[in-house]
Amino acid sequence: MKKYIKYAVFIIIGLLFIQTFVFLYKKSQPKKVMYETVQPQVKDIEKSTVATGTVEPRDEVLIKPQISGIIDKLYKEAGQTVKKDEIIARVKVIPELGQLSSTESRVNTARVNLRQAEKDHERMTALFEKGLISKEEYEKDKVTIDNARIEYQAAKDSYDIVKEGFSKSQADLSNTLIRSTIDGLILDIPIKEGNSVILSNNFNDGTTIATVANMDDLIFKGYIDETEVGKVHEGMNVKLSIGALQNFVFDATLEYISPKAKLENGANLFEIKAAVERPDSVFIRSGYSANATIVLNAATQILTVPERVVEMSNDSAFVWVEVQAGENQKFEKKSILVGLSNGIDIEVKNGLTTEEKLRGLPIN
Repeated sequence: MKKYIKYAVFIIIGLLFIQTFVFLYKKSQPKKVMYETVQPQVKDIEKSTVATGTVEPRDEVLIKPQISGIIDKLYKEAGQTVKKDEIIARVKVIPELGQLSSTESRVNTARVNLRQAEKDHERMTALFEKGLISKEEYEKDKVTIDNARIEYQAAKDSYDIVKEGFSKSQADLSNTLIRSTIDGLILDIPIKEGNSVILSNNFNDGTTIATVANMDDLIFKGYIDETEVGKVHEGMNVKLSIGALQNFVFDATLEYISPKAKLENGANLFEIKAAVERPDSVFIRSGYSANATIVLNAATQILTVPERVVEMSNDSAFVWVEVQAGENQKFEKKSILVGLSNGIDIEVKNGLTTEEKLRGLPIN
């Protein structure tokens, strides 16, 4: 009995050994690989670069007050259009007590002087009519009273400007009325009624009352990598795609390339600007993100193949041409002359025809 068990163990071990040997033998055999085939095609091809950026008005004007005070009234809000000299806000002046007191004293003094000059003039007029004084003396007295009247009016104007921010005799020139300096769209009004504002002068930028821009004159502002900047120039056509307006492609003209690079995330980028052509039927908001496609080179109706089927070696290019189809696929290496590439397709200048089939990616 033990003898039969011993034989059975030997047989099982032998079968396992044979099975392992067969498995390893099959594993070592080369696997038959099938490839897809592609044919050269005649098509248009262009090489382009893409710059990312935003669409902005060419000029944004900051409207600032010419007098300090408190916003008393806002007549406009963001999103509304304004004409040049149209009132946006009104400023209420908070007078400085020292200046107010000084100008008030000047008014009182000028009033007293004017009254005295008027009385003197009445006497001089009576004497002149009786022929007791000369015409020269009378005319000098007229100059004196005219000067007194001018001084009184100037004192009142100074008092009004300190107290109200404008002269009542020249209300149309009031600095308290903040007006737009251009025709355009109000992009932002960062202040509210009751906010304090500071006048714009040589020592202070002043408080911005509103930002106004002409939305009919837009530019694309973006950045291009240093590897591409040498291939572009002013006047090139640009195709603009705006993320918020996906159904539209806008034409633009490159008009500025920065002479100095900006280092960002370890890359040297150059600023570019392009004038945007906006149809009247489309409204573009300031700050929309956009991609600008600049065509660097283009060719029409040329023989092309997918770039993935081309092998490069030094300065030479090769493809594998199918010489036998079916399960026993065979390919032959062939040298070709390539040209323009857009990163997906590449131009074949010589070495192929549209009837030939080329080896592509493995399909198993």
